[in-house]
Amino acid sequence: MSEATHSEILRDHPRFVLPELDYWLICAAVALLGFGVIMVASASLHVGDRLVGNPFYHLTRHGIAVGLGLLGALVISQTSTAQWERAGTALYFVGLLLLVAVLIPGIGREANGAVRWIPIGSFNIQSSEFMKLFLVVYIAGYLVRRQLEVAHSIWGFVKPMILLIMAATLIMLQPDFGTTAVLLATAMGMLFLGGVALSQFMVLMALAGTALVGLVIWSPYRLQRVTGFLDPWADVNNSGYQLAQALIAFGRGEWFGVGLGNGIQKQFYLPEAHTDFLMAVVGEEFGLLGTLVVIALFSLIVWRAFRVGAAAEAIDRRFSAYVAYGFGLWIGMQAFINIGVNIGLLPTKGLTLPLMSYGGNSIIVACIVIGMLARIDYETRQDAPAHKLEQVKWANA
Repeated sequence: MSEATHSEILRDHPRFVLPELDYWLICAAVALLGFGVIMVASASLHVGDRLVGNPFYHLTRHGIAVGLGLLGALVISQTSTAQWERAGTALYFVGLLLLVAVLIPGIGREANGAVRWIPIGSFNIQSSEFMKLFLVVYIAGYLVRRQLEVAHSIWGFVKPMILLIMAATLIMLQPDFGTTAVLLATAMGMLFLGGVALSQFMVLMALAGTALVGLVIWSPYRLQRVTGFLDPWADVNNSGYQLAQALIAFGRGEWFGVGLGNGIQKQFYLPEAHTDFLMAVVGEEFGLLGTLVVIALFSLIVWRAFRVGAAAEAIDRRFSAYVAYGFGLWIGMQAFINIGVNIGLLPTKGLTLPLMSYGGNSIIVACIVIGMLARIDYETRQDAPAHKLEQVKWANA
């Protein structure tokens, strides 16, 4: 008897209504998006009123970004992973061109000492956000095409590293240390999961660590951030100011917070409260409980992303598996760094909280990531032969 696919099994059950998807993943992402809208509103109303005379300025733009992100997620969820796999190399070079374009005078837009945006009308494209997406897709495709070479040849390992270093160098020229760290960590994690020899991986880790430490030591403003992070109270009015105000916000929140909209730090003291330090506002207004809920939702997304990847790998859909692993690493790493900065675990750096912080490009790309994960999960369930269906269900449990 020929093997029946999962889709054939579903056709035999006419009462089936909703498609089988990872609703834990989708609901966690929607919850973070919704909570992010609430917190951006709470953290930005006074900023919009002071800067442009419109308290809803940032909230309106954030709402538009969420709408575009959801639309993008819907479109991507209808696009097969095979199309992404075929386009992987082209997407990498498109991302590289965007990184070069942003550094060209007259094209890139500067803000707060960094050149990271390409203005197109009233919208600004942040090329590094899209490069993270494109690089995950490219590396996943490379690991599929060159699996044996990656596992058994130094050259197979070096080739993607050359392209990764090119992208990281262009991002550092903006400069954007936080995005570079996330990009490197995600790519190295994917290569390790793709079968790179442990000795080669350890050498890569040592080189990357040395390079990042060198960048900190040789850059006065980065070194100042590190020293300010180690003891923010030593220079509370200068290098330690942001972290000190964030810690005060968490301290005021105690167990259950001071209540939505009642935070003081965001109004008078904490800079970038609606972007990089949104988590501090959550801590002040919803306390330890709210902070732990946000961390739990991010943990759930990362767990489900790896479950989606494991299910795809179980039926030999290796490209889909590596993409899912890469997205799980990316979201988890970026959330960890942002929250770590807010609570004083890591030095201050400009990095948004995925799905929550104000920032159109970050929101749109994060929604696309969730859409791709949903598509991978859907295709895996549809293509799973009957005798492997239970294994796939276990992987997505």
